[in-house]
Amino acid sequence: MTSTFPDISISTDRLVMRPLEAADVPALADMMNDELVAAWTEVPQPYTRAAARAWVAEDAPAERTAGRGIDFAVTEFLTQRLVGVVRLGNTDWRLRSTELSYIVASWARGEGYASEAALATAQWVFHDQKFERLELRTAAGNTASQQVAQKIGCISEGVLRNAFIARSRTEDGGWTDIRTDLIVWSLLPEDLDGVPGRLADANGFTYPEWN
Repeated sequence: MTSTFPDISISTDRLVMRPLEAADVPALADMMNDELVAAWTEVPQPYTRAAARAWVAEDAPAERTAGRGIDFAVTEFLTQRLVGVVRLGNTDWRLRSTELSYIVASWARGEGYASEAALATAQWVFHDQKFERLELRTAAGNTASQQVAQKIGCISEGVLRNAFIARSRTEDGGWTDIRTDLIVWSLLPEDLDGVPGRLADANGFTYPEWN
């Protein structure tokens, strides 16, 4: 039988990370149409509400039940507003290894939500799910995402040269593809020793392999 992540919620001081819901669709679509999300991820542009509905109703549940990973909606504890998404993907149950990615809405950046959600996910996957390795990949030019990786204790392992295609605005308002390097980061259970439970002032987004 294929191993799967449980269908659960995770709480921190300020955040609740829970399964995606139909009510998240409008905010999810708005989040994915942000300029920086378009530039630094593979999210299709423009990102429609139909795509958001398919992610919530079909893609995310299928990802979890097939054992490939799990997607979390990240919400503010007090307002329940959607501030971002955290995803575990490319999961190898024999190696107990998985890949972490995250996106934070434009209005919520600079509040430390990315690092808080990423750290909570890491603690859960190591302590509760008994995983042994967490991996992140960030573009060479995405310094905000690199700061998040560093804040939660990740170690840079090397560079995958010319391994990703980012996007840049053209003069006519369209997008053009730009090849770039990827920095590979890893986090092991022992790397969390000494990392504070609540981290301040970080924002960012990595490169999830969105369906």
